[in-house]
Amino acid sequence: QVHIVESGGGLVQPGGSLTLSCAASGFSFHYYVMAWYRQVPGKERELVASVTSDGLGKRYAESVEGRFTISRDNARKTVYLQMDSLKVEDTAAYYCKAEGIGLNAGYWGQGTQVSVSA
Repeated sequence: QVHIVESGGGLVQPGGSLTLSCAASGFSFHYYVMAWYRQVPGKERELVASVTSDGLGKRYAESVEGRFTISRDNARKTVYLQMDSLKVEDTAAYYCKAEGIGLNAGYWGQGTQVSVSA
């Protein structure tokens, strides 16, 4: 059974940092591109960052480029999102996803809330 569990969210002041973790099980983690998305109420879920299966290729949304860092540990089946210089507009529910391969649509976690407020 597939499990994707995010953790590390919380309340932080503007300019602060948080590290999100995403622990995966039940599928061949090392084959999948892993990604972090975020969503605020009333808006579509947006891609924040993604990392290739070998951890070498990384992409970021323009809004987080230079502030967020995605990484993965295939031995631990975990992907991370280091978030620095957080802004109020980073407030959202953050979701981890194993991106689909072929006909497989991929797998989503349940999300973790990040709130940036003074």
